Amino acid sequence: MRFQEAYAGWQEKRLTQEDAGQLLGVSERTFRRQIGRFEADGMQGLVDLRMAQVSSRRAPVDEVLGLQRLYGSGYSGWNVKHFHTWYGREHEGTRSYSWVKNVLQEAKLVVRSKARGKHRKKRERKPLPGMMMHQDASTHEWVPEQIWDLVVTLDDATSEHTSMFFCTEEGTDSSFHGIGQTIARHGMFCSLYTDRGSHYFHTPKSGDKVDKSNPTQVGRALKQLGIEHIAAYSPEARGRSERAFDTHQGRLPKELARAGITDMHQANRYLEQVYMRNHNAEFELPAPEAGSAFVPYIGMGLPDVLCSQFERTVDNDNCVSFEGRKLQIPSSSSRAHYVKTCVRVHRYVDGTMALFHGPRRLAVYDTQGKPIVQEMKQAA
Repeated sequence: MRFQEAYAGWQEKRLTQEDAGQLLGVSERTFRRQIGRFEADGMQGLVDLRMAQVSSRRAPVDEVLGLQRLYGSGYSGWNVKHFHTWYGREHEGTRSYSWVKNVLQEAKLVVRSKARGKHRKKRERKPLPGMMMHQDASTHEWVPEQIWDLVVTLDDATSEHTSMFFCTEEGTDSSFHGIGQTIARHGMFCSLYTDRGSHYFHTPKSGDKVDKSNPTQVGRALKQLGIEHIAAYSPEARGRSERAFDTHQGRLPKELARAGITDMHQANRYLEQVYMRNHNAEFELPAPEAGSAFVPYIGMGLPDVLCSQFERTVDNDNCVSFEGRKLQIPSSSSRAHYVKTCVRVHRYVDGTMALFHGPRRLAVYDTQGKPIVQEMKQAA
C-alpha cells in the first residue's frame, strides 16, 4: 500500500492513524510525522526523507477493508484456516493464508494463537491405505440446541474420511453403518482401531484389558469378516480421530449454520454431498508407500454380517418371541413347522429383521415384526 492511499483512508475517516500506520508497516507516531511532511511538501517531502519506499506488494486499502468486512459479515468466529479455505473457494480470493491471517489479526478480528507446548511424538502412520481404519464418535451441539453424535471412520495412512454421519447416539448400529459404507466404497480393510466402548468390547472391570473371548456384536461381525479389532487404552492413543474432531467441532457448526441446516437429515446430506469431500480434499495426506491394502469384498450379503444376531427357540405356535414382538414363520412346502427349533434373528441397521435356519432365510419382517411378503417372494 502506498502512502497516498493510507492518507486518503485516514482523511475519509475509514482508518485511524494507528490503522494506517499498521498498513504501511510503521508506528502511529511515524505516520503522524509523515502527514506533516506530506501536507507541507507533498510526496517530495517523503522522498527526501526516504519514507516513500513502501513495498509495492502491499495490498490496496480497499482490498484490506473488503476482506475485513467479508469476515465480519459472514464468517465471524471462524478460525483463519477455515476462513481462508472458503475465501479461496467461495470468493475466488488469491491472497496467501499468512496475509489473510495478518490482516485479520491486525484488525483484532481474530486472536493470535498461543505458543504451542512441547510436541509429543506421534505414532507412525501405516504405510498403505486400508491397513488400519479408525472409528470414533464425538458428542457436540452441532446445530443450536441439538446434541448429536458425529461418527467418523478414517484411514490411518492418509486420514481420508471414508464415512461420517450424525446419529442420536453412537452404538452397535452406527458402527455397522460406518464399516459398511467403508467396505462398499473402498473394499475390505485389515484392522479397525476403536476405543473400548461397550458396543465395541466387553471389559470385565473398568480400566482392565478387554475380553476378546466374549465378543460384542461388532466384535463378532469383524471376526466373521477377518478384520482385526484393536482397542485403544487412552484418548492420546486415538490422536488421529481426536485431532479430526477438533477440526470438525470448529468448522461444521459454522458451515451448517451458514447453510441454514437445523435437522439431522439435512445435516447428513450436507456431510455426504459437500463437507466430507471438501474435508478430504484439504486434509487427506499421501500414503507413505504406493499401493493399497483394500481388497474387494467377496462373501455372503454384507448386511447379514453387519447386523445384530440373536439365537432363539421357536415357540409352540411356530412363532419367535423377540424384543416384545411375535415373528410368525410362514408356512412352507418344504417343512410343516419349526417348533422347538433353534433359529437366528438378524436385526439390521434400519430396524428390519429376518429369521434364518442355518444358511436359509425363512422370512423378512418390518420394524413392527410384520412379514414383508414381497421380499419373501423374492428370496424364495
